[in-house]
Amino acid sequence: MGKVLEEARFAVAFTESMKETAQRQWPHAKDKIYVQSQGIATVPNTAFNWNTFLQCSEINQSADNLHVFLLICGLRQVKDPLYLVDAFSEWHQEEANVYMVIVGPEVDPVFTREVKAKVKRSPGVRLIREMAQEDLHAVMKNCFALVNSSVSEGMSAAILEAMDLEVPVLARNIPGNAAVVKHEVTGLLFSDPQEFVQLAKRLVSDPALEKKIVANGKEYVRKYHSWQEERQTYRQLVRTLERSTED
Repeated sequence: MGKVLEEARFAVAFTESMKETAQRQWPHAKDKIYVQSQGIATVPNTAFNWNTFLQCSEINQSADNLHVFLLICGLRQVKDPLYLVDAFSEWHQEEANVYMVIVGPEVDPVFTREVKAKVKRSPGVRLIREMAQEDLHAVMKNCFALVNSSVSEGMSAAILEAMDLEVPVLARNIPGNAAVVKHEVTGLLFSDPQEFVQLAKRLVSDPALEKKIVANGKEYVRKYHSWQEERQTYRQLVRTLERSTED
């Protein structure tokens, strides 16, 4: 990374805290690091059939008050997709109307086999292969909540997309997630599987909390994660490069 930064004309950090961390690690690069959050645009497939998706996922569509919790991640250890499986499965056995669906590409073949084996013997948990982005956004829009259980994150696009689609977020309390999810304001942060279940139950039973989180999340993305502003930042950086080449 240090050698790359020596050669790079610019580096872009998602947050001020990331920039500060990079500057401490590589002081020589401090004048070339810019801050620009991810820009978000969501495009749900309007023709997507939610009931067909539930049927293919072997989810009981007739369950009263169905609540689907969606975890989007590549199947690799840093995303820790199995972190909540046992606790969620126990909850499902108490309340048959809650499901967790894990969606994502099979990045690590060895770990993927472990995930598949675990999910297969875990009631209430489903594993779905990666989907086209428009379909994934449609699934997200129809689910009850978006879940992130990663060990480490830079800035989760899935969290920001869920906020944009007005879906509540429950995220593991790690620095990358806490940078965009303010607890009980734009989402809910959990520190262990038991706390996740506790907060998920609270969200299910408290429509006022859900409404507040959804509204705040939508406004946060509108204010701080504009794709137009992201485009403008990169345009300016490219123009700076072009001018220096001309000189």
